Amino acid sequence: MGSEQDRTSHYQEGSLTLPGTVMLGTGVMIGAGIFALTGQMAQMTGVLFPLAFLAAAVIVAFSAYSYIKISNAWPSAGGIGMYLHKAYGNHLPTAFNALLMYFSMVIAQSFLARTFGSYTMQLFGGDESGRMVPILGVSLILGAFLINLLGNQMIQGVASFIGILKIGGILVFGLVGVWIADSISVDFSAPGEAGTVGNFLGGTALGILAFKGFTTITNSGSEVKDPHRNVGRAIVISIAACVVIYTLVGFAVASNLSLAEIIETRDYSLAAAARPALGEYGVWFTVAIAMMATAGGILASIFAVSRMLAMLTEMKLVPHSHFGMPGTIQKHTLVYTVVLGLVLTAFFDLSRIAALGIVFYLVMDIAIHWGVLRYLRADVKASAWVPATAIILDMLALGGFVWVKLNTDPFVIGVAVTAMVVIAIAEQVFLTRFARTGESGHESTQVHHHH
Repeated sequence: MGSEQDRTSHYQEGSLTLPGTVMLGTGVMIGAGIFALTGQMAQMTGVLFPLAFLAAAVIVAFSAYSYIKISNAWPSAGGIGMYLHKAYGNHLPTAFNALLMYFSMVIAQSFLARTFGSYTMQLFGGDESGRMVPILGVSLILGAFLINLLGNQMIQGVASFIGILKIGGILVFGLVGVWIADSISVDFSAPGEAGTVGNFLGGTALGILAFKGFTTITNSGSEVKDPHRNVGRAIVISIAACVVIYTLVGFAVASNLSLAEIIETRDYSLAAAARPALGEYGVWFTVAIAMMATAGGILASIFAVSRMLAMLTEMKLVPHSHFGMPGTIQKHTLVYTVVLGLVLTAFFDLSRIAALGIVFYLVMDIAIHWGVLRYLRADVKASAWVPATAIILDMLALGGFVWVKLNTDPFVIGVAVTAMVVIAIAEQVFLTRFARTGESGHESTQVHHHH
């Protein structure tokens, strides 16, 4: 590692194997998605929620194309930040969208942390006071922070171990749940008011949140062995695995709980679905997997997020203050990330955290595809129709989601818009100032590219 005092970030090229990379991706995807989103999606789309998962998978498949193309061309540990930089240079769109991605990843951590709290409290008969869920969430983030300070091998080891247990456990849950259910026929007859197109698109947008873990794979680009082949493969395998698992779990939940029950227990619907099927042992089993899944997801996510912010800092795209802290930039960005996650976890509930995450993520995703379409198509040898389709699908999902939220919880859309305006203005000021001081941030950004 050399002296710890220098302010650069250290990456280990070729330290992640293909199975390790897939575990990292599915680990983040399954951690966030399945435990809390199943109920949230059912609330929005009614009985069509297993189909919303499939619709989300289709959108994500189109999305993944741009990421695979760029990461094949330039594998990088900074992932998204670097992709945006390739498309938009040292300008506002790069910094703005990279920060949206950063915040959406921090939001995902808070989402995982709250989910961890909601499930854990099921062992103690729920959280009447509403105080324990944020407290547990905050403790989990702090624990993950400490493990992250211990370094790379530790994270991969812990994440892989948890990943295997979790995916095995969720498969058992899905298979047993479907097996025990009185009848596999899910009642699609009464969509109710939720049957509208807007609600289905909104639910699909939430579903995208369950798959967005594949971007973790692109963020660990240069650390993957033989990245030009394996990053794309890992993404495809992860998405495919998640489609199978989500569909299975969706049917297990839908065939063991009525729609009203799913909505009522939306923060911990898998534990609730295990109760009629498997009794208290089922609940314990499900809660144990949920705790491992969310904990593993947070570990992997804090790792990727702090890494990305470190890269943006090195590219001189975001202001950075050491606040008097010793050590490398990546250690500092780790601290920022954790503090931000703690604040969100303490003060926002699950559906609002998810809403912020999805708005930020989709806006950023559209910018990536536009960058490929408009600036990078020749460089990465991409065909035009795939990113174009991805943009249209993203806009549909985002439009549907915003529409639903404007009707049910306009506050959260207000927060999202305000946050984006603040980020844009702050970044514009920072970039203008930085340009004035006459430093060109260009030399330092070239370091990570493969020579």
